[in-house]
Amino acid sequence: MSTPRRFADEPAFVLHRYDWSESSLVLEVFTRHHGRIALVAKGVKRPTSQFRPVLLPLQPLQITWTGDAEVRTLKGAQWSGGHVMPTGEALIAGNYLNELLMRLLARDDPHPSLFDHFTMAAQLLAERPQTQAVVVRAFELLLLRDAGFLPDLASEGQTFSPLDATTGYVLQPESGLRAAHDDDHHPLSGARWLALQAALDEPAPFVPTMKACAEVASSLRIPLRNLLHYHGGVRVFRTRQLLLDVQALGRHRGSSPPTPNEP
Repeated sequence: MSTPRRFADEPAFVLHRYDWSESSLVLEVFTRHHGRIALVAKGVKRPTSQFRPVLLPLQPLQITWTGDAEVRTLKGAQWSGGHVMPTGEALIAGNYLNELLMRLLARDDPHPSLFDHFTMAAQLLAERPQTQAVVVRAFELLLLRDAGFLPDLASEGQTFSPLDATTGYVLQPESGLRAAHDDDHHPLSGARWLALQAALDEPAPFVPTMKACAEVASSLRIPLRNLLHYHGGVRVFRTRQLLLDVQALGRHRGSSPPTPNEP
């Protein structure tokens, strides 16, 4: 019998956890060099488990596992240091990014650059929660691009004509950018779309893309969400539904809680 392959000290984030038995979990993990993988963490729910305080979302980890099957076996995990887990609204935003990765990335499909973008996003959500909106918009754009779902933002989708800087354009899930009609909501000028594309094309694009999103984050929210729904195969992401449910509960009780910034 051959010895199972072992992979050691791999940078990773836990995206999601499922109950596997009374004492164990199956983890969906995003790794830098192997993409999204599934791991069984045996005995992790026991109070004495060394993994119990480590396997938390949005925490940079180094993990070790064995196996080549669809579900591998976790052998080691430790916190890599750096930022702590985001809290409050930033935690909801971070869980939204986790859900996007779960929905849009296939298993065993490496995206090392996207992993680095996610690392920066998680750090900014923890350390600078006031930047939440632009962090989320920048990551949405980079995820869509790395997954192959983002159309060219420098040309019209159907004609492939270069954008006119002074003309308004809207982003369509099926066909990319088109010139805005009078009844379109929140079109962006060609100059804005061109600036976003230029930022995405930078060698280290996360910060430039955040800067390009800074003045248009609210206008980008709906078109990017529509694109993510289209390619993710969902009507509403669970993290957004959570916000809607909390707001509805507050109205039902007659005292609406503070509305979190939507991811």
